[in-house]
Amino acid sequence: MSVATSTIDYLKHNQLVITTAESCTAGRVIALLSQVEGAGSCIESGYVVYSPQAKQRLLNVRAYTLETFNLTSCEVAQEMACGALRDSPADVAIATTGLLGPDAVDGIPPGTVCFAWAFRTGRGLSVFSRKERFMGGREHVQQAASEHALKWLAHFHQRALAGEQA
Repeated sequence: MSVATSTIDYLKHNQLVITTAESCTAGRVIALLSQVEGAGSCIESGYVVYSPQAKQRLLNVRAYTLETFNLTSCEVAQEMACGALRDSPADVAIATTGLLGPDAVDGIPPGTVCFAWAFRTGRGLSVFSRKERFMGGREHVQQAASEHALKWLAHFHQRALAGEQA
């Protein structure tokens, strides 16, 4: 079973709807989910936001966060995830921001991706983030990062239900 299929099954079983805010994965997370039959009942929206201006305008990422922590940061990913949930009836948001390469930028090595998972629960909003590094070319990094984002959704949702935070 693919990670997308198991994620859709998890979303359905838990009656969850997802939105995404993707930068470096360029919509691949939502595309993987959309390939699963019946996924439409679990998908609300997907933002693809590459530029800092789009992150600010569409997702309310603060200029302070971008300037202080850099585009490729867990802090930006967290604000992206929360911004995706802001105007959405979705319960879950996944955000990705990173550097595909081939060169390092501002000391950040290529293949570095920051993720955030945000959940609305009865306890309020829970947000988790992680930074990972994937090796390979652009397409491989995009695919690996997209699958990674989906793979960890259930884990962090369980932690959110338990009242944990990042």
